Amino acid sequence: MSSKSNLSEYFANDPPSFFDELTNKPKSKEIPAESIVSGTSSGTSNNMLSNTFTGFFQPPEFVETPELEEPIKVTEEVRNLWELPRENDHSKLIMPGIHLQHDLPDPISVAVTQHLGEAELANRKILGVDDVTQDERGLRNLIHAGCLRTAVNLTGRLLTVYGQGYGRAGQPAKHSPHSLQLWFTRLALLAKLGEFELLQTEAEPFGQLTAPDVFYDFYPEMYNGKSGSIACFSFRLLLAELPIYMGKPHLALDRLSELHVTSNEIKQHYIQLPNKTAEQFWQKRCERVLHSIINCGLMMKKFSMIDDIMDGTLLKRSNLSKDDQRSLYSAWGRIYLQIGDIFGAEQKFAVSRRLREMNSAPDLRDLMDKGLIAVAKNDFPEAYLIFQKALHLDSGNTLILNNMGVCLLYAGKLKDAINLYEHAINQNPQRSLNESLLVNLSTLYELESNNSKAKKFNLLRLINRYKPDLNISIEICLKLQTIN
Repeated sequence: MSSKSNLSEYFANDPPSFFDELTNKPKSKEIPAESIVSGTSSGTSNNMLSNTFTGFFQPPEFVETPELEEPIKVTEEVRNLWELPRENDHSKLIMPGIHLQHDLPDPISVAVTQHLGEAELANRKILGVDDVTQDERGLRNLIHAGCLRTAVNLTGRLLTVYGQGYGRAGQPAKHSPHSLQLWFTRLALLAKLGEFELLQTEAEPFGQLTAPDVFYDFYPEMYNGKSGSIACFSFRLLLAELPIYMGKPHLALDRLSELHVTSNEIKQHYIQLPNKTAEQFWQKRCERVLHSIINCGLMMKKFSMIDDIMDGTLLKRSNLSKDDQRSLYSAWGRIYLQIGDIFGAEQKFAVSRRLREMNSAPDLRDLMDKGLIAVAKNDFPEAYLIFQKALHLDSGNTLILNNMGVCLLYAGKLKDAINLYEHAINQNPQRSLNESLLVNLSTLYELESNNSKAKKFNLLRLINRYKPDLNISIEICLKLQTIN
């Protein structure tokens, strides 16, 4: 497969976790998106922190390829190494299939039709499946345009070509790097869209990718004796995290722990050879799994386990750069804030600051950390000023804008908070029509007046024109009921 025809440039980052510096609030089946502006001031602090890291998962936003999975270049043999099934049991082969007979519907179109009518719907211009080439290039174009539901529908067509379409679950199938990449893309998109029940059903045949037919060794004639896993590592990580979306973190922790054990064994194998480059490559993969384990631990409130991983594993690496150390200590401090330990958080943030270059001005990370401390202390005017400085470094960042709006609200400036959000949306609707910002603005409209519906309809008009998809429903984003 040529580099020009893969999807990886639009899925180039690691799966978001609490290690991301700035991220939107993720969702799970058990935790619907909530407004930041709810409850007491202490509740506000927790919700603001949850926009930075939550312990809940966001789905991966990339398809793994040799060029962009990690910056460390290794051979295919190193990349694809995995523990082979102990038995070549043909009764345990993977036989997946699409479970939707028809395409995923467009919920924004449904809401616009019900609330605003067909005339407004005519302003909705998004790509359909038939508007792009029926191949990976078309899929790449849909993802780039933000048409994620349409991209899911195209994966259904492409998998049908492989004999894995609707009604084919349970039927024998041959797997290839391309077919498994299509499945990974489809399942990752379903997770991103919050289609968790369909995700669970379609992912079930894959198990943990331990069946013999997802290894090159199962097809010696087809792949000329090549060995190793056909499925990419990120597919294994997604399947291990899958129980999180269904509210089963204990099961996810068990699966992630198994994944880490195998990854660490492969790393030890390359230490003994020795092969330094391969060792570093697998060290990075081990760390990716540990990041997911920490997120899982946050959900389960296993804070001692998190401390052990942070202090005993991640920060003990001899080749850890100062910037990586800063990121880890900053993230660690935010964990302490989430559990209400302001003093502990300040200690971690202080270490992070000391690792910054001497005499350099505070950067985005420093300002966010400082602002979150102010929020935790209920000093909302001071937090607002700090976040305002952060916004100058990253204009239009929706997380910072959300936090500024919350600070204004709890400083008694409801109308200023509304104006802040509305100005951001008018300046850059594509970026600022962010799910969490929409939830917050809709809540502020309700606090402002009993006649909030007209303003919500205006938001719906903007969504109709600028957003191909939302990751959470219109009912949650705008608090507008739609009839199925």
